[in-house]
Amino acid sequence: MYDVDAMSYLFQFRRYHLPLRAPVRTAHGRWTEREGVLVRLETAEGAVAFGEAAVLPWFGTETAAEAEAACRAVGAKAGADLLASLPGKLRCVRNALAAALGEFDAGTVGRAKAVPYLGVAALLPAGRAALDVLQAKGDLGFRVFKWKVGVGDVADELSLLDDLCGGLPTGGTLRLDANGAWDRRRAERWLEKCAERPVEFVEQPVAPEARGADDLLRGLAEDFPTPIALDESVAGDGDIERWLGAGWRGVFVIKPALLGQVATTMDRLAKANATVVFSSALETAVGAKAALRVAFAWPGEARALGFGVWPLFADARFDGPQAAPFVRWEDVERINPEAVWNALN
Repeated sequence: MYDVDAMSYLFQFRRYHLPLRAPVRTAHGRWTEREGVLVRLETAEGAVAFGEAAVLPWFGTETAAEAEAACRAVGAKAGADLLASLPGKLRCVRNALAAALGEFDAGTVGRAKAVPYLGVAALLPAGRAALDVLQAKGDLGFRVFKWKVGVGDVADELSLLDDLCGGLPTGGTLRLDANGAWDRRRAERWLEKCAERPVEFVEQPVAPEARGADDLLRGLAEDFPTPIALDESVAGDGDIERWLGAGWRGVFVIKPALLGQVATTMDRLAKANATVVFSSALETAVGAKAALRVAFAWPGEARALGFGVWPLFADARFDGPQAAPFVRWEDVERINPEAVWNALN
C-alpha cells in the first residue's frame, strides 16, 4: 500500500470490454461491444471517486489502448497536478479524471441541480425495425425519437420516413442522425423532404472530413428550414470553439463524456446562448452519471436528451438509467459507480 497525503491520491484503473445487449448499427458500422477505461481516486481521508474514459477513436478520441497506457504511466500515486500533466489529446482520460476529482469539489460543473427531471429522446434502430420500436416507445410515453439513417438504401429510407412520421404519437417529432453518411445531393434530397414533416433537426448530414464540409453544412443550414445539428463536427473542445467563432446558429449535439475540458467548454456554449442537445457516447453508468450531471446543470433551453440508450449492455450492471421518457435528478444521483467498478472484477 502506498502512503497518500493531502496533496495526492491513490490511483487505480480498469480497462473494460463489454458486449452489447444487441448490435448497434450506424453509418460508422456495426458495434457489438464497448471498450474503455474506468479510473478510481482515493484521498488520504479515504474518500473515493470514479470516472470513465469512454473512448470513441472514430470520433477523434484516443484509443482504449492509449487510455490504458496513459493510466499505467500515472502509477499508483497521483499528484494534485494530475490533469495538468496529461496531454490534451487524451481528452477522454482527462474527462474521467476531471469527473473523479469533481467528486471532491462541490463547485464542479454538473453539481447544481437546475430542474428535477429532463425529457429523453427514444433511440430507434436503423431500417424497418424502427417502426416496431417507435410503436413500443410511443406507448411508453416518449414523444421525441432519434432515428439512425444513412445506413441502408436511400430510397428505402426515404420511403420509411413517411411510415415513421405517420406512426408518430400526437405531438411527436423525429430527429434524423446520418452520422455524416451523405454527400451534398443526398443531404439536399433528405432536407427537401424533411421540410414538410415533423423533423426537429437533421444531425450531421455530411462527414466533417469531407471536402468543404464546413461550408456545405453552413449552406445547408441556410438553404433549408429544417435545422442542422453538428455532432461529429464538434467532436472535441477545439471544434466547438471553432464553430462558435464562426457564428453557428444551428444545434450543437454535445457528448459530455468526450470533452477534455467540460467546464470551460460548457461555459463558452452558455455565454454564446448556443442551442445544445446532450447525447450519450454509449458509456457505462459511471460516465453516464458525470455526463447527465452536466446536462442538468445547463442553464439554456432543456431539449430532450439523447440518453435513451439503455438497456445497452449484455450485463445490465453496467447500464445507466433505464430508458424512459424522462430522467430524474434523483435517478442520476442514485447511480453507484463503485458497483460498476466492482462488477469488473
